Amino acid sequence: MAKVHDEITPYLRELVEQQHIFFVATAPLSGEGHINLSPKGLDCFRVLSPHKVGYLDLTGSGNETSAHLLENGRITFMFCTFDGPPNIIRFYGKGRAVIPGTSEWDELIPHFGTSLPAIRQIIVADIDRVQTSCGHGVPLMEFVAERDLIQRWADTKGEDGLETYRRAKNTQSIDQLPTPLFAQQENV
Repeated sequence: MAKVHDEITPYLRELVEQQHIFFVATAPLSGEGHINLSPKGLDCFRVLSPHKVGYLDLTGSGNETSAHLLENGRITFMFCTFDGPPNIIRFYGKGRAVIPGTSEWDELIPHFGTSLPAIRQIIVADIDRVQTSCGHGVPLMEFVAERDLIQRWADTKGEDGLETYRRAKNTQSIDQLPTPLFAQQENV
């Protein structure tokens, strides 16, 4: 049975911080556009307050989340416990992408205290609904290790190569919606 909470409680914060994977969902306003659902790993997610979360978004082959947030702001995060008691936690809210070189970036980046490779932006969301459900259908799984593939890929590309890649692959969504990186590219 689903339960709605007034905020991200300390217990829920602890639970989500223990997870090795979470999922992010966004969608364009157009019914013809593509819904995006992305898994995220590594130590990139932070609960910033009882109603605010953020994660370090790494360079990837697309930038759907950023484009959808720029268009309409809607975002959902989902966490599943794969060990211990079953639980599904969802955070619903309005988000935005924060790009390097802005004052908000400078305010947020110290919260992460980690050096992940190929960081392109911070996704931040103001959470207006916190919901838990049983998770009885989620399998028990054992965590083995984080993959190091993105670190090796980023090392091979170097900073200049990553910037070139972002310009080529991350300035618009698959539905041709612009991302904040598009605006940044236009101003260069």
